[in-house]
Amino acid sequence: METSSLTVKGQIVVPSKIRRKLGLKKGSKIGFIELGDKIVLQPLDKSYYKSLIGIGGTKGKALRSLREDKKKEREL
Repeated sequence: METSSLTVKGQIVVPSKIRRKLGLKKGSKIGFIELGDKIVLQPLDKSYYKSLIGIGGTKGKALRSLREDKKKEREL
């Protein structure tokens, strides 16, 4: 297990071993997820956003609707 300390400003340093493994670089976005009394740090990269596709339960209907609306806008 890697560890880090909280600074006076509330900042933490992600250990270099983990940064390299996850491909985190300066400016990478990280989400904080609360799970009860735990905190999970989640890199907010393309694979994370792709994993969210379909969680709305619309089975692609929302995306199709947006595409149709966009197509109609272009025709105007």
